[in-house]
Amino acid sequence: MPELPEVEALAVDLRGRLKDRAITKIHLAQFSALKTFDPPLSALEGTLVDDVTRHGKFLDIEASGIHLILHLARAGWVRWRDEVPTIPPKPSPKSTLAARVVLDSEEGLDITEAGTKKSLALYVVRAPQDVPGIATLGPEPMNDDFTQEVFARILQEAGRKQLKGVLRHQGTIAGIGNAYSDEILHAARMSPYKPADSLSEEELTTLYSALRSTLADAVARSTGLAASELKGEKKSHMAVHGRTGLPCPVCGDTVREVSFADSSLQYCPTCQTGGKPLADRRMSKLLK
Repeated sequence: MPELPEVEALAVDLRGRLKDRAITKIHLAQFSALKTFDPPLSALEGTLVDDVTRHGKFLDIEASGIHLILHLARAGWVRWRDEVPTIPPKPSPKSTLAARVVLDSEEGLDITEAGTKKSLALYVVRAPQDVPGIATLGPEPMNDDFTQEVFARILQEAGRKQLKGVLRHQGTIAGIGNAYSDEILHAARMSPYKPADSLSEEELTTLYSALRSTLADAVARSTGLAASELKGEKKSHMAVHGRTGLPCPVCGDTVREVSFADSSLQYCPTCQTGGKPLADRRMSKLLK
């Protein structure tokens, strides 16, 4: 799933391609992807793109006061086309195409989603806050006002909730998902199951620093890359996420995994859990 660094890089890339360009047509190929009806999708046709920005994991294309907002979910992506086909796409359960944005230059964007679980969402709204997922977002962790004091308050209010869940909950902190929460906790050398309100002042400083540096480094690496390069860049720089069975780049121990109903987490026992493996079952605790 694209997270804060990738969506930020997509916004930067698309801003350079779309700003001050006219949208001539939008084709909807997967009708279930469109989550709004007023304004209609056709309201974007004939508009000029003013900006492309990000809200958490949401991508926001603003055109003449109307916002096309995308949530790419687990398997969605945006692909630039130097030339779009002249024939409109036909809805097909076999196609990955969800929508196509056509520009006045006959260039455009394909919004796609792989796999059978269709979670990608498109919204056409007058203001970003009209999207429920944006209206309930927590603070942006890369903003200057996301201080260590703000982070400390978030963790205290989370109580005994596990750090992994707190970091990736969008209503608590915007933009961090499964991958970067794994990476932040590995950089901080903390268990994903550590209670949020149990951190000492030193541990708080360590986790805050890991959060900021992990995201900042990923944004720096991603910014300037084309959309086609972002997935490979993300994967190649992961220390533990998606690396089950491989050696930890810090200590050499084997990266382990805990699987849940619809996701999994990866961690290094030596770096994060005092050498103790986590039980691989839902709602597991540290093995005693």
